[in-house]
Amino acid sequence: MSFAARQPLSFAPTYPGKEPLLDLYFAQFLTGLANAASLFLVASGLSLIFGVTRIVNFAHAAFYMLGAYLAYSLTTRWESALGFWAALLVAAAIVAAVGTVIEILLLRRIYHAPELLQLLATFGVTLIIEDLVRLIWGPEDLVGPRAPGLEGAFTIFGHQLPIYDFVLIGLGPAVLAGLWLLLNRTRWGTLVRAATQDRDMVNALGVNQKWLFTSVFALGVFLAAFGGGLQIPRDAVSHFMDLSVITEVFVVVVIGGLGSIPGAFLAAVIVSELNAFGILVLPGISLVLIFIVMAVVLVVRPFGLLGKPMPKSRTNLVTSAVWKPLGNAARLAALVFAIAMVFLPWVLGSYGIGVAAEVMIAVTFAISLQFLMSVGGLDSFGHAAGLGLGAYGAALSVQYFALPMELALIAGPILAVLVSAIAGWFCVRLSNIYFAMLTLAFAQIVWSIAFQWVEVTGGDNGIIGVWPSAWASSAQAFYWLTLAAAVITIVVFRHLTFSPFGYALRALKDSPMRSASVGLSQQKVQHLAFTISAFFAGLAGALLAFQKGSVFPDSLGISTSIDALVMVLLGGFGTVSGSVVGAVVYKTASIWLMSNTDYPRLILGALIITLVIVFPEGIVGTGARLIRWWQARMAMDRSVLQPKGEVA
Repeated sequence: MSFAARQPLSFAPTYPGKEPLLDLYFAQFLTGLANAASLFLVASGLSLIFGVTRIVNFAHAAFYMLGAYLAYSLTTRWESALGFWAALLVAAAIVAAVGTVIEILLLRRIYHAPELLQLLATFGVTLIIEDLVRLIWGPEDLVGPRAPGLEGAFTIFGHQLPIYDFVLIGLGPAVLAGLWLLLNRTRWGTLVRAATQDRDMVNALGVNQKWLFTSVFALGVFLAAFGGGLQIPRDAVSHFMDLSVITEVFVVVVIGGLGSIPGAFLAAVIVSELNAFGILVLPGISLVLIFIVMAVVLVVRPFGLLGKPMPKSRTNLVTSAVWKPLGNAARLAALVFAIAMVFLPWVLGSYGIGVAAEVMIAVTFAISLQFLMSVGGLDSFGHAAGLGLGAYGAALSVQYFALPMELALIAGPILAVLVSAIAGWFCVRLSNIYFAMLTLAFAQIVWSIAFQWVEVTGGDNGIIGVWPSAWASSAQAFYWLTLAAAVITIVVFRHLTFSPFGYALRALKDSPMRSASVGLSQQKVQHLAFTISAFFAGLAGALLAFQKGSVFPDSLGISTSIDALVMVLLGGFGTVSGSVVGAVVYKTASIWLMSNTDYPRLILGALIITLVIVFPEGIVGTGARLIRWWQARMAMDRSVLQPKGEVA
């Protein structure tokens, strides 16, 4: 259960209708402070890690979850007051040791890699930890013991508030004070603060930067795991803990300021109080509030309330095969491949055709993000918003307006464009990591609305009964529809890339100052690219709604956005064929592993990490590099074998 969804035991008044409202508000305020302490521990670790290493550590919530599971195992054995707190510390230390090993073996290899590749690698770590948790502790939720000696409750203004919550309220400021002393009164802390401002200068002064990064990462992981252990007396331990908390942790870090520990504490209090009072005062939009605040902070003060501007992101991804016009041979090969795909239903069975249709939808989705990133230079962490809006737009058109599939496939993308045009106007005013985080906030706002607007969207129950028209109801016909959509998407984006609009986009990405000097408006051009990309993501979402027959808020979740990034980077950045190959490989592997193995995330995570380390250019990029190497070697061999004086 996330911090936002948690409700205090004393939510209802002791004697309804007679209790002063201020008493209830004060009880909610205390509950919010207790939630803030746990949230701060997790967020401070992530903020510390990013501030020094610049790694967007998606695996941070997985360490939080692992700390909770280990603490559960130890607290059930050490049944005493001293044993309980010792178990939490020992569990956090074990997880910190695991994090240290991961940092040494994996992250040290990619510290100078672009942040998107780092995000991809840590996403792989998350998948591995998720399945390891299931393997060791099983799939069922686990209920841990109450903190010995702290099982009771205090009565405040007629409300029963757990004693344990008051311990958490005191623990948050204590941890903040300890971190402040560590960072401001020790030599290690001085080096950490210096590395946050200028890592190159710290390295030039002879500081062993590797071990400094390792120690920072270990401390950050320790804080996350300790925060996870603290949740045992309050919530059940489950393998959904990581995804339920990662979004709120990102929100806290962004609002407070990337790399700012005091900012993380302030933001944790703000977010937790918004959650506490939002459930009480505005229950219909309680989940939306924190993401609206995050979006406002990013627009007004992109580097957070107490943060400082970060250096420019390392956005230059390794590319071996870039966007370039196709020659006659390549066009013929693409045409032959497309025709071959038309005959695929006669090769596959009914299940295989369904998988192929889902893969074609993934291709459309991935290419829309590829264009935005590689041509537009806009790295989105919230691309799921376009897909989800398209899915809901199509589903609502069918449910409320009884539109046929043909019109719903237009209504879905149009809704994605309309909403994205508004959000994009704010997003394109930021750049680098701040743009990415604002797109994440945008996607989470839409997700929150879909989740809580039950009367329209069905909430967590979703919208069902979204079926295609009669002519597209067979598996073969619907596959051909998705294939046509994928081909049209490829053709449109290739045309846009080599149009004046595409050249303007690439000019703004490569040299924004020079482009501005010749009259190009960065915000207008990128805003248009943002909305075009959202249209085709919405088309993929509308097709997905008809393919599944339903739509749920998960289509707007952060995991869907990560899937899009994985497909783009897995295939190869900067090439259409990379998006196609990445979508085909990732989606097919995901579906096959889910159907044929007990621990698909573990295998998929290991595959992703291997590709990031060994083939950072992606599958297509690596293939192109090997082909060039082979051609160069063959040319060298011919020159060696050619007799002197003979003209080739």
